[in-house]
Amino acid sequence: MSDRDSLWRFLFESTGIRGNLVHLDASWRAVLDTHAYPESVRALLGEALAGVSLLTATLKFEGSLILQVQGRGPLRTLVAQATSARTLRGLARWNEGQAVPSGGPLRERFGEGQLVLTIETAQSEPYQGIVALEGEHLAEAIERYFSDSEQLPTRLWLAANGERAAGLLLQRLPGAHTEDEDWARVGHLAATLSTSELLSLPADALLHRLFHEEAVRLFEPEPLAFRCGCSRARIEDTARLLGAEEIEAIIAEEGELRVTCEFCNRDYRFDPVDARAIFATLPHPPSDARH
Repeated sequence: MSDRDSLWRFLFESTGIRGNLVHLDASWRAVLDTHAYPESVRALLGEALAGVSLLTATLKFEGSLILQVQGRGPLRTLVAQATSARTLRGLARWNEGQAVPSGGPLRERFGEGQLVLTIETAQSEPYQGIVALEGEHLAEAIERYFSDSEQLPTRLWLAANGERAAGLLLQRLPGAHTEDEDWARVGHLAATLSTSELLSLPADALLHRLFHEEAVRLFEPEPLAFRCGCSRARIEDTARLLGAEEIEAIIAEEGELRVTCEFCNRDYRFDPVDARAIFATLPHPPSDARH
């Protein structure tokens, strides 16, 4: 079975514990190709993408899960999005005049900040959970979110380099009876995992290395891919929010309306006629409309 750009689900038989394992390869490098990220920023972005891919696989929904970290330090914003269709995208913004530390507490890299998880579906209003940004690793902050907001014991291990982003998740099944000693034992075994093993071992070899004495049921892998989701229609919707007056000012200064997607670096250009046509296509109110 392929070990690249894949998500695996597995269960510990008779314990009420589930797990997910993810490897991001071409999908991760596609994200890196959009911006020249410093190594310290790249590592956190890769961890965030691996983390959000793992979390999406714990949900039964049609939509997207967005992990966002916002702060006032050298690294200002981290955004990772994964969908139920197993597509992902992400970006980071940092102060180029400040060095982003490669280690240490998250607050030294982000400053005072927060971690936000948002679930978006077509069927309901977005759900959002927020926790303070604490700890030394992004995995710790996500674990704290599940502990504080969901009361669902969860453990994560995340890693990234220039070629692969990877992650392992363990979680108690909601509503299942799980003995504390089973949860402690499985967590202790997983804690022996090294970063190099997480990034290099094939899925079956990694799970065997960690849990060969456990009864583990491994399911078929699911493929993942980078996909931005931007479109000309969405850019037009954004332009309408700015308003015709603002768009006219941009055309007067630049000669055209040009928008670059931050996620994929794709350029969208509108000459003056096309830009004004965005507003010409708006529906007209009925003639007897009252204001």
